[in-house]
Amino acid sequence: MGVSVVSSVQKWKEFLTRYYKNSIHQLAVSDSKTKSLIVEFPDLINFDVRLAEALISNPGEVLKHAEDALPLVDLPVKKQISAYIRVVKVPKKTQVRDLRSEHINTMISIDGTVRKITDVRPRIVEAAFECARCGQITYIPQEGTGKFIEPSYCVCNEEKKGVFRLLFKESRFEDYQRIKIQESPEDLKGGEQPQTLDINVSNDIAGIVTPGERIIVNGILRSAQKINKDGKSTYFDIYLDGNSLEQEQQEFDELEISPEEEETILKLSRDPRIYTKMVNSIAPSIYGYSEVKEAIALQLFSGIPKHLPDGTRIRGDIHILLVGDPGIAKSQILRYVVKLAPRGVYASGKSASSAGLTAAAVKDEFDGSWTLEAGALVLADKGVAAVDEMDKMKNEDRSSLHEAMEQQSISVAKAGIMATLKCRCSLLGAANPKLGRFDPFESIPEQINMPPSLMSRFDLIFILQDKPEERRDQNIATHILKSHYAGELNEHRKNIPTSHVREESVLDAMKPIQPEITAQLLRKYIAYAKRKVFPIMREDAKERIIKFYLELRKQGEGDNAPIAVTARQLEGLVRLAEASARMRLEDEVTIDDVEKTIDIVMTSLKQVGMDKDTGKLDIDILTVGVGKSQRERIKDLKHMIEDLSKELGGSVPVEKVIEKAAEHGLTKEKVEKELKKLKEIGEIFEPTHGSIKLS
Repeated sequence: MGVSVVSSVQKWKEFLTRYYKNSIHQLAVSDSKTKSLIVEFPDLINFDVRLAEALISNPGEVLKHAEDALPLVDLPVKKQISAYIRVVKVPKKTQVRDLRSEHINTMISIDGTVRKITDVRPRIVEAAFECARCGQITYIPQEGTGKFIEPSYCVCNEEKKGVFRLLFKESRFEDYQRIKIQESPEDLKGGEQPQTLDINVSNDIAGIVTPGERIIVNGILRSAQKINKDGKSTYFDIYLDGNSLEQEQQEFDELEISPEEEETILKLSRDPRIYTKMVNSIAPSIYGYSEVKEAIALQLFSGIPKHLPDGTRIRGDIHILLVGDPGIAKSQILRYVVKLAPRGVYASGKSASSAGLTAAAVKDEFDGSWTLEAGALVLADKGVAAVDEMDKMKNEDRSSLHEAMEQQSISVAKAGIMATLKCRCSLLGAANPKLGRFDPFESIPEQINMPPSLMSRFDLIFILQDKPEERRDQNIATHILKSHYAGELNEHRKNIPTSHVREESVLDAMKPIQPEITAQLLRKYIAYAKRKVFPIMREDAKERIIKFYLELRKQGEGDNAPIAVTARQLEGLVRLAEASARMRLEDEVTIDDVEKTIDIVMTSLKQVGMDKDTGKLDIDILTVGVGKSQRERIKDLKHMIEDLSKELGGSVPVEKVIEKAAEHGLTKEKVEKELKKLKEIGEIFEPTHGSIKLS
């Protein structure tokens, strides 16, 4: 049966009257200039499957029938209504990379992330031209051509070429915007480049999206002939004429959770081994690191972002930094977390610039204006951004992370664009020590090429050391070989038709590296927790946090005592405790959650905030880069140089300083190290080799 018979104005009138009479009535009495009627595709299927099929295969004609049918619907008010029909909830989604010539001129549905947008500008739809000779007005439609069409002759004189004037008042314009959409990162196979598609939107759906947002676009795929310097090409470009936009308001709406899965999730949350199961489900192919894996599990659930009455926002996302020797699977952990996070983006600090991480200003090829293109942190909004090799980043690129980590926004002032983009994501960073291996006798800031101001923004920092230890090495070697053996069996069975390997053997070999909770279920569990669970802290849990904080602060009382913690660590503790309650899908943060997170925080602090000379916690090592004891040594050394300078009159030989410092119990290595620090901060300089002078 032909399309024209399946889809007719009469058929649409029947459908709209049955399903959307109330909505049309509301449209008729509303004051808005551009009006749209949202039609849900499932309603169309329930009404007539063939009409729904016709809409997909021949959308141009079928949508015209629908719009013509709107004014024919009988309403209680006597009012002519004309509106756009916007179709939403088209069930079959097509990937940008799967678009082929057969999709041209059909209705498709695509989901992805808004990469960049142009400004909303008027576009002429029907141009009115006035003849300069006789004043007659000619109307010429401009839709679908892309080129401006002018009349050549007027009826008053067909011999001569006419002279025409464009009448703006009589012409019909519409708002128009161009959007570039990029495929969702979670749909890509490893190593694939995400593809993009241009979308034209007009009228009431123009100007409603911003870069970094996740949207679903339903529209008609069009093609336009490419034109190169030799003339018209045989190749065609594709773009989408947007019919409707669906904004994914909730961060994890793209993960559909069925009632059966919800039941499984709730049953799993009541399991007393839930923490162990979570830890065992994060990168099971990597042996050990249970504390790091537990912290990463908490990071995936994150604390609760709070909006205070004075307009302040407190972040709920947890930032973690992994520092360690090469070859201990840091990058592998990062890649696994990106796969687990319902929205994860991986970037390498070595190859990423600040524009690539935050936002870039790009000249639009369409109209030559500058537009913003969202970077990795913006694309990871409400998810996890994993940044590898953070120590290899350039200083100016690293500074762009400060605002992104604390305020969770990115302020852009480029090419005349002033904008603030949201990047509410957790950051999981990895860095290598400066000299390749970690030195347990040196402080952290001296070993990592990262400013203390950035390091102090991480809630947890873990040091992963590769220490030879027979029993542990035996376990790691066994675990790695089991992983390889399982992989070998699987590949043999998959690729050789006559393989003797049975499926049971493959499954048995896979057991040690199998996550206790499958990655798919874990993603849905995290999405469910972030969507439905917002725990409140119990009084006893609050008191325990305050007691712990005061105990550590007490260590800092007195003139010579270092400060153990600051309020920043206290906030981190609260976030981790909330995440711990979320992991159990609990509505309350209990004292057990607090105890668990105190252990994790103390493990991290002992690794990074412990003064190697005094054995006490000193948060200044992390936040300033110089601990209290080192500060005192530097001060004493400065006084010594001052005294020697007065004594010798001018510059002081380094040997003399070392001799005098030895009287005060300072070794030659310590003195050289502190002199280097003084030189770095500009307190002293070297006028000649081997001698120093105060600045």
